[in-house]
Formats: sequence, structure tokens, C-alpha cells
Amino acid sequence: MVEILAVTQAVADTRAKWRFRGADRPEFALSASCHEESVWDYPRPPRIAEVTKRLRVLCGELLIAETEVGLRVLETAGAPTYYFPPEDVRREHVTMQAQAQLSCEWKGKAVSYSVAGVRAAAWSYTSTYPEFAPIRGWYAFFPARLDCYVGAERVSPQSGGYYGGWVTGNLRGPIKGERGTEHW
Repeated sequence: MVEILAVTQAVADTRAKWRFRGADRPEFALSASCHEESVWDYPRPPRIAEVTKRLRVLCGELLIAETEVGLRVLETAGAPTYYFPPEDVRREHVTMQAQAQLSCEWKGKAVSYSVAGVRAAAWSYTSTYPEFAPIRGWYAFFPARLDCYVGAERVSPQSGGYYGGWVTGNLRGPIKGERGTEHW
């Protein structure tokens, strides 16, 4: 079921707990130089940005997704998460996992997918808050489980196992995900 979600008091309370919002930087945050991005300059609430490079996802030699019209979500302290339009995903290799629901206080509710037999390798938001409607139904992939590329660069996964951020060589952090960074 696809729907627009309303912000409840519980969601508003969860959103309010975040201290760092892209303007107030902790001492340990690294600054970015030319051609770099500091994840501490990304906003909270997160924002959607267009991607100007080709994005690809492979499972071994099997091409799963490829697009030149991707979107990425930028959120304070996190590596960007990249989204592919459904028409650029080879959905014959993507299978929804029963009972695998995910939730984000900023974006909405998502379902998890297996990709070419790799469990929990992708997700897609089925219900979003209004500002994240542009990514509803689009696919995101975990670079810890698949080979993901921005342009020619193979990305690294965001630490911690929970987040699906794509770490590229131009990012400055530290990036949330490690133990002890939950409050970032």
C-alpha cells in the first residue's frame, strides 16, 4: 500500500532528539576542501539531491541496476544513500522479503528485498512523509552486500551494518554507524 504519512507526536519527538543538524558541528568533525564533502554539512532533516554521475549495482557479474537519473539522500553525519528509479532496476532479480518492514522517522516506511539470492540487500519506501515522496517506490541497495558504484568508483559501505550509506573517497567524517555514534 502506497501512502503519504502524517507526522505523529511520536515521530516529532523522535525527530527532536537529534542535536546535530548540519549547522552545529562537533569538534571532531572534519572540514571539507575543494571536491570533498563533509557529512557534517549535510542537513537534518535530510534532503534529496540529484546525482550527476552514473550509478550501478552488481551482484558478482550480474547487473542489477544502472541509472543516470539517481537521487541521493543527504543527512547530517551519514554517508549518502542512493536511490534508483524502478525502471532502471532489473526487478526480476529483486524479491520482497515477507515481514521485512523498515522505518525511518524522516523518510517513512520501507520494505526489504533480497537481490539475486542475497538477503536484505535492498529496500524501497512504500509510504513516505510528504517531503520524501520523490523516492517512494525507488530502490536503494546495501553496498555491504552488493557491489555499488558512483561513476567508476566502487563505494564502501557505511560502518555499523544498519545504515545503507555509500562511502566515496570524497567524503569527510567521521561518519555515523560505529558503536557510540547513535546520538549523532
